[in-house]
Amino acid sequence: MGELGEFGLIALVNQGRTQTRSVLLGPGDDAAVIAAPEGRFVVTTDMLVQDRHFRTDWSSPHDIGRKAIAQNAADVVAMGAVPSAFVVGLGCPAETPVEFVRALADGMWAEAGRAGASIAGGDMVRSPMLIISVTAFGDPRRAPIKLSRSRAGDVVAVAGRLGWSGAGLAVLSAGADADEFADLVAAHQVPQPPYEAVLELPDTAEITALTDVSDGLLADLGHIAESSGVAIDLDSAALADPELEAAGKALGVNPLDWILGGGEDHAFAATFADSGDLPEGWVRVGRVLAGSGVTVDGTHRTGLGGWESFA
Repeated sequence: MGELGEFGLIALVNQGRTQTRSVLLGPGDDAAVIAAPEGRFVVTTDMLVQDRHFRTDWSSPHDIGRKAIAQNAADVVAMGAVPSAFVVGLGCPAETPVEFVRALADGMWAEAGRAGASIAGGDMVRSPMLIISVTAFGDPRRAPIKLSRSRAGDVVAVAGRLGWSGAGLAVLSAGADADEFADLVAAHQVPQPPYEAVLELPDTAEITALTDVSDGLLADLGHIAESSGVAIDLDSAALADPELEAAGKALGVNPLDWILGGGEDHAFAATFADSGDLPEGWVRVGRVLAGSGVTVDGTHRTGLGGWESFA
């Protein structure tokens, strides 16, 4: 990177890329121009720091790039918005191989495309470690789905896998056979947010609150419970995933701990009015009650605080 330079890198990662219609003006000027068809847009930002949010000996640069975009796209979708563009800040040491950054950019573009968006621009600086900061924009084609509108009587449902990323991290941390649990490791390296489960919700779906599961199911549902002034009780039988049992047995971990506290799956958890069948892709896992806090089978579980940035 020290030999290629900033502008050479900008040219390299943008060569041959095609912007989506939401990006009216992409890289090349002082700033990008992004469409806001509804006269507003959803915006979020997230940062990944080497050895805190990813390790280069566990994940390829392509995987890291996809993960950086996925966790931001999931936040946009969790507001009920369609991802429209991403802006990326990259800090890396001068000795970083050019091919590493090329693969990182390829991963970002691959996940941006899966979310239906593109990368409109960004910034690059020299830093002592690899740092990635992503700002995501979304087109709010419906009223924002907030955390604060859940009510007693609603059902709690999830879309996507839970516990797989936490299990994959546990496999890598324990030095277990990554090949034996390759699917779990891959889920940690590259989350797979089920964007379509939210973006294809029918107009008749009475969704009252929504979040992506980034910090752990208990922690993220706790935000809904607190914001809405309700209690949530989860059904452990509905959450059970047989695919996690072998890894749990090998590592001496109750798989439910990964499901409830693992985080980084970027699945979606929501509450719906109890008015019939759930939309396609959603599974009922609990209910909303009067009161406060989140319980499992009526009991508070300890030791599962979820992700905390400064812990």
